Amino acid sequence: MSVAPTRAQRLASGAGIGAHRHDDHQIVYAGRGVLGVSAGSGSWIAPATRAVWVPAGTVHAHRAHGELELHLVGLPAGDDPLGLREPAVLAVGPLLRELILAYTSAPHDGGPERGRLRAVLLDRLRVAPQRPSHPPVPTAPQLVRLWEILRADPADDRTLAALGGQVGASSRTLSRLFKADLGMTFPQWRTQVRLHHALVLLAEGTPVTVVAHRCGWSSASAFITVFRRVFGCTPGAYRGSA
Repeated sequence: MSVAPTRAQRLASGAGIGAHRHDDHQIVYAGRGVLGVSAGSGSWIAPATRAVWVPAGTVHAHRAHGELELHLVGLPAGDDPLGLREPAVLAVGPLLRELILAYTSAPHDGGPERGRLRAVLLDRLRVAPQRPSHPPVPTAPQLVRLWEILRADPADDRTLAALGGQVGASSRTLSRLFKADLGMTFPQWRTQVRLHHALVLLAEGTPVTVVAHRCGWSSASAFITVFRRVFGCTPGAYRGSA
C-alpha cells in the first residue's frame, strides 16, 4: 500500500488510474467532467456535485468520463471525519467544493494557513450528506439478468411483467426480490440506472434531448425534472460546468 496523495491532475476522456489502494483515506472529486470510481463493493459515477469517500485499504480505480479535472485529498487513517468503512458518495455544495479545490492546489508546506484550511475541510466533510450516485448492483440471479438487459439499453421501457418473461420470473417474484435484495422498487431502481447512464452521456457532450431519449424518458422536460430533483441542477447547467 502507499500514502494517499493530495493533488490535482487532469485525465483525458476515457483515461483512468488502475486498481490500487492506500494506507490513508481519500476524497476523490471531479472539478470538471464526470468521475467513475470502482471498488470491490460497487461502482460509482460522481459529477461535480458529488465526491467519493474511499476508506483506507480499499482497492479502487478511477475512470474519466469527459475531460476530467481530478482532485485527490489524502487523509491519514486517524483522521476519519465520516467513520465509514465502505466507499460512499457525498454531496458537494459550493463551500466544500472551494475547500477541496483550494486544499489540493495550495502549497503543501504544513504551515498554519494550510492547517486551518484542513480543519475547515474536515468540518464540512463531517456534515456532508451522503448521496447515492450509482444503481445498487443486485445479487439475485433473476435481477442480475435484468440488470444486464437495462445496462445494455436503459431506454428499454417494458413492464416488469414483460421483462420477467425474459428472465424467467413473474413480476410478483421480481418485485419481492427488489425489496429484499435492493431495498427499493423496480421503478426506483430503473430510474437510478438511467441517471447513471445519463451522467456519462452528458460528460461525453451528448445533447440533452438525445440523452433523454437514449435513457428512456418520454421527453426532455421529464428528464430535466428528474435530473434537477436528484442532482440540484438541470442537465444543461451540469454539462456547462463539466
